[in-house]
Amino acid sequence: MTHSLGPVILDLEGIRLTTDERQLLMRPEVGGVILFARNVETARQVRELCDTIRRLRPELLLAIDQEGGRVQRLRQGVTRLPAMGRIGRDFAVAPEVTLRLCRDAGWLLGMEMAACGLDVTFAPVLDVDVGLSSVIGDRSFGADPDAVAAMGHAFVTGLHEAGMAAVGKHFPGHGGVAADSHHEVPVDDRPFSELKSRDLVPFTALAGQLDAIMPAHVIYPDFDARPAGFSPGWLGMLRESLGFKGTLFSDDLGMAGAGVVGGPSERARAALEAGCDAVLVCNDRQAALEVMDACVGRRFKPASRLRYGRARPELDTLEALSRWRRVHARLEAMAGH
Repeated sequence: MTHSLGPVILDLEGIRLTTDERQLLMRPEVGGVILFARNVETARQVRELCDTIRRLRPELLLAIDQEGGRVQRLRQGVTRLPAMGRIGRDFAVAPEVTLRLCRDAGWLLGMEMAACGLDVTFAPVLDVDVGLSSVIGDRSFGADPDAVAAMGHAFVTGLHEAGMAAVGKHFPGHGGVAADSHHEVPVDDRPFSELKSRDLVPFTALAGQLDAIMPAHVIYPDFDARPAGFSPGWLGMLRESLGFKGTLFSDDLGMAGAGVVGGPSERARAALEAGCDAVLVCNDRQAALEVMDACVGRRFKPASRLRYGRARPELDTLEALSRWRRVHARLEAMAGH
């Protein structure tokens, strides 16, 4: 069994591992797995899938996109979470109550994902919503940068209380463009001074608290002609000016926003050479194979700091926790509205 991890984060075809996937996951270039809705039926099934992967390679990082609202891959057997924008709506009139709920929401999400066998949920979204981006929208805590930073801080604190890493996205901010980087190459023409005074505020405030950051497939031409996730300038700013010491994940290299860099192997090399520690390659198995071949000999060194390091809670025991019962009821009610 190999104990060294490569930088490639892969997806799977269905709710169980195929024979080909079992062989694929043994390749040393693979560092983790990300689950999508097609891999998910119930919380218990996800735990079984994660356990199966861990029996093959216990060191792999297991991740999911579970934010709340529209982005909630796992829905059966866990709390239905409202969009973070729904929680953030009350911040102006009841900041203390809202911050407490953000913290509780992060804790509950972390506990539930840990109980499902996962190491990481790619959350929170720290983009500032300026009313342009349909792909971000209510995934953001709101339009006020300082409020987003405060609510993000509370949410991250809750994740940490549950023992789970926090991944902020999408640096330096995806909220100022109408284009969806899944389908096209967004360009944010605003001056760097505006980005710094607005979009960068949450990342600047939380750089020392976040365990990982995911940069955006967005071009900010006033700073660099390359998308942020492929820009040594942007990622160097994170490390040097903001003092970020955690892990950098690329966003999915299969997204159209990454296409300006070239084919799959060129995208992977460009992201890693710009400063990313790991690359996500999703929804295209041939591209994933090309990326793995391009990543032979590369290592994903910070991965161990992201793995869930505590005794995992059991799904059946969460209901015995008074904090879980209280927060579950509140968030379910908000999601229902």
